[in-house]
Amino acid sequence: MPTLTGKAIIITGAAQGIGAVLAAALATEGALVAVSDVRDCSEVVDRITLAGGQAIGIGADVSDDAACSALAKKTFDAYGSVDGLVTNAAIFSSLERKSFDRITVPEWDQVMAVNVRGVFNCVQAVVPYMKERGYGKIVNVCSTTVFAGAAGLLHYVTSKGAVLAFTRALAREVGEFGIRVNAFAPGLTMSEGVRANEARVAPQAKAAPQLRALKREQIPEDLVGTLLFLVSPESDFMTGQTLVVDGGHIMR
Repeated sequence: MPTLTGKAIIITGAAQGIGAVLAAALATEGALVAVSDVRDCSEVVDRITLAGGQAIGIGADVSDDAACSALAKKTFDAYGSVDGLVTNAAIFSSLERKSFDRITVPEWDQVMAVNVRGVFNCVQAVVPYMKERGYGKIVNVCSTTVFAGAAGLLHYVTSKGAVLAFTRALAREVGEFGIRVNAFAPGLTMSEGVRANEARVAPQAKAAPQLRALKREQIPEDLVGTLLFLVSPESDFMTGQTLVVDGGHIMR
């Protein structure tokens, strides 16, 4: 029996890459998935429905609070509840790796608008629906760069550090309403976006496997089990935590 049967779950940044893989996994487990992105989500939705799952596509720019409110309402109107949120949308693979003193203010602000404010906007939009039910699962996507540091990506690393802190603080605020807030931190994951920009944003990709206890590339499918655990009832007595999923590079 799928563990997420009938649970309406929003996943942002899901038109491709990690988000698309995770959206399909949620549907396989019986979730009613709202696939969201600034890009066209129809290919992912079609793939899910052809496989027998349930999904709708909702375009949304997470840096826009009105768009996030509309995303939550459309999900509720379609499925009758909003039980989960996975904040996967982020700017990473398109970034140019550069020293901190070469990062411009507009570049900094764009990363923060999507990677930090986007999480805030989505959470503000869904929590009222979760409060009404007295239950909800919020899963934020962090990064192991927060624990290891990463030269040339100060804006990105800082944004993911904010997501970790956000997860802990929010868990304190919404626990009394039955809402659990956790995060997971992937290592360098070879999604299609990363592969397409490997020479620029991830020049260390070839060396990464040798830094891990499990000496291979990390792929989006490696994150599926952790996500399913965090959105399922199996993690109901867990909140405010960040799980590292990187094949044994960061150990803490």
